[in-house]
Amino acid sequence: MNVANLQLEGLMMALASVNNLLVRKGLVSVDEIDEALHRAESAFASERRLYDDMSPAQRDAVCFPLRLLRMANKGEADAGIPGFPDLTRMVARGKEPYNDQA
Repeated sequence: MNVANLQLEGLMMALASVNNLLVRKGLVSVDEIDEALHRAESAFASERRLYDDMSPAQRDAVCFPLRLLRMANKGEADAGIPGFPDLTRMVARGKEPYNDQA
């Protein structure tokens, strides 16, 4: 595996942990974090360049970190954050096709 991929994996899990801490401390809610991540993904998805210049796999790559953080946020409760492999499976199961894939 590429070292950069491992670094990104660590960064995403670090962000998930920070989000979890913010929720546990009562500074933000799970819903507020989810909404912020959803807005960020929607902003990416609405960019014309994603459809003009990128394949569906590349679009998924752009949105993957946001989707993973949303899954980590939704599953954080008292059980803690799921591991990276579990989160990636959750992202894959929840992925919907793009309009040009239907």
